[in-house]
Amino acid sequence: MFGIPPGEIVLIVLALAAGGALTGVLAGVFGVGGGAVIVPILYELFRVLSVPEDVRMPLAVGTSLAIIIPTSIRSFRAHQAKGAVDNSILRRWAVPVVIGVVGGSAVARYAPAELFKLVFVLVAGASAIRLLFGRDSWRIADDVPKGWLMEAYGLLIGVLSALMGIGGGQLSNLFMTFYGRPIHQAIATSSGLGVLISIPGAIGYIYAGWPKAAAFPDVAVLQTPLALGFVSFIGVLLVAPLSMWTAPLGVKLAHSLSKRKLEVAFGTFLMLVCLRFVFSLVG
Repeated sequence: MFGIPPGEIVLIVLALAAGGALTGVLAGVFGVGGGAVIVPILYELFRVLSVPEDVRMPLAVGTSLAIIIPTSIRSFRAHQAKGAVDNSILRRWAVPVVIGVVGGSAVARYAPAELFKLVFVLVAGASAIRLLFGRDSWRIADDVPKGWLMEAYGLLIGVLSALMGIGGGQLSNLFMTFYGRPIHQAIATSSGLGVLISIPGAIGYIYAGWPKAAAFPDVAVLQTPLALGFVSFIGVLLVAPLSMWTAPLGVKLAHSLSKRKLEVAFGTFLMLVCLRFVFSLVG
């Protein structure tokens, strides 16, 4: 397959399977689509498959958004069943988030690989600091904004999530806790945001990467039927089923943890993601 030794193919499949299972658990525990886990795995997979550096990261991000679709839907339904989702926030964010995702996908068509990594580092770092070292007194207000500022936050979350290949969980968790919402409610609501982001995001990355298959005719991974634009069907088919299967396990775990344990676990996870991309940028 593409000149890769069989042993290496087995390792790739096992890594993707493990990443898919972990993605689902994280989707349920933290209200995220798991993109912060699966993007680095996909990045390494595409390196082995000789995908050029200037399209490797957007291909990983676009594929991550496609993988997040079923994971987010199942995670959201599980949290919704527990009555923990603030649907009023999702209704206010629906339009601006989708607009932001479309804008971020358009930027992805021309952005260098370093931009995707930098966004990862900045957002993951800020979120980790807030969760690991923050105090309840670290608040902007006691409740979410009522006017145009709320829609502006939704727009920003949409843009950054599209560039990171995530379901928006890190960003919306950070936003809601700064505005006085409990972490469990923030996580549950974030799972619904993943649905709003992943579907238009995946479609946008298909469009953004459409010309790249013709630009790299010798890269089989970019060609149909193995990929469509910046969405790789290899990654989707190997990761999505396992992530969807394990998402409810994460939801169950999230509701069994205390507020502080959940914050420390989420903050530690984000810090590891941040460090991984810092090394990538300076390496």
